[in-house]
Amino acid sequence: MNRPRLFARAACLAVVVGTGCNYSLRGGSFPEHIHTIAILPFENETTRLELTQELFDAMTRDLPRALGVQSAAPELADAVVEGRIVSYQLTTPNYRPGAGGDRAEVLQRQVAISVSVEIVDRVENVILFEGPALRGEGQYLEQTETEEEGKQEALEILVQSIVDGAQSNW
Repeated sequence: MNRPRLFARAACLAVVVGTGCNYSLRGGSFPEHIHTIAILPFENETTRLELTQELFDAMTRDLPRALGVQSAAPELADAVVEGRIVSYQLTTPNYRPGAGGDRAEVLQRQVAISVSVEIVDRVENVILFEGPALRGEGQYLEQTETEEEGKQEALEILVQSIVDGAQSNW
């Protein structure tokens, strides 16, 4: 390759790299004034008391990073996530009927968790996102997996639904 062409490519690369450094990326593209978020434990209307902590842990771990903000105490945060765990259901979507009146063989079970959630902008006192009926479903094989695995999948899907809903407004 000749020197002029090599020099031109190096110059182009320098321009591209230098220009790229002028941009900053915010993962969640929240409004510019939202830098911190507080996640409050959800009210739990189910009999599964452990769900409050498990959902709180999943949201605390994943939401701030996914939305491009940092966690903060509720009194210091620019935005607050609050809500209710509305239902927890365990169903059998896949089974094999028993022959001649025998018991059915369960092949797969499903955990479904429903929540109502709001993300409130405390700076401008507006609701950034409202999800009155979000649902996460996790399935597990009866023979080789546990309800806990289905529940964790349902929680992950719920957190992603909150992220998707919040980001859809911007």
